Amino acid sequence: MNTGNEIERESSGDQREPQIFSARLTPHRSLNRTGFLAVMLFLSAVSFVTGLVFLMMGAWPVFGFFGLDVLVIWWAFKVNFRAARASEEIVVTPSELRVRRVSHRGQVVEWAFNPLWVRLDMEVDEDFGIEHLYLISRGRRLRIAGFLGPQEKASFYNGLVEALNAAKRGPTYNPVT
Repeated sequence: MNTGNEIERESSGDQREPQIFSARLTPHRSLNRTGFLAVMLFLSAVSFVTGLVFLMMGAWPVFGFFGLDVLVIWWAFKVNFRAARASEEIVVTPSELRVRRVSHRGQVVEWAFNPLWVRLDMEVDEDFGIEHLYLISRGRRLRIAGFLGPQEKASFYNGLVEALNAAKRGPTYNPVT
């Protein structure tokens, strides 16, 4: 499933316990590096031509302000791209639900829960849909999936509920004959 935000579900056989659910969530960015360069080149060209018009009319200080505007827009995009480095990983195994959050600065915070004691909660707005998802266990409340939109949160919620129910049911015996 990939709807704007990056959501990957995978099962990895290299760990001791099988993964029931695994998701890596990242912020949505609609503009890639090539698009960024195209936008910046266009803005620079328009600002330069407009600045030349003002320069030819004798308003030479305006020329510098057009260059300053391009620098401010470039800086805003760089800050936005830096924020896109944040991520959140949620993994459910039969004995553990692990949430690993990485900030845009690379700071890592992890939480581990027993999936038998975890319940999901959500805040829903009538017009907007699901606004926030929470994991609740032993009085601790952790907000998750903040990068996702309302419809993506609903899909994510359903997948996570299914995984938690599978963890609560326990392993199934399926003999090979």
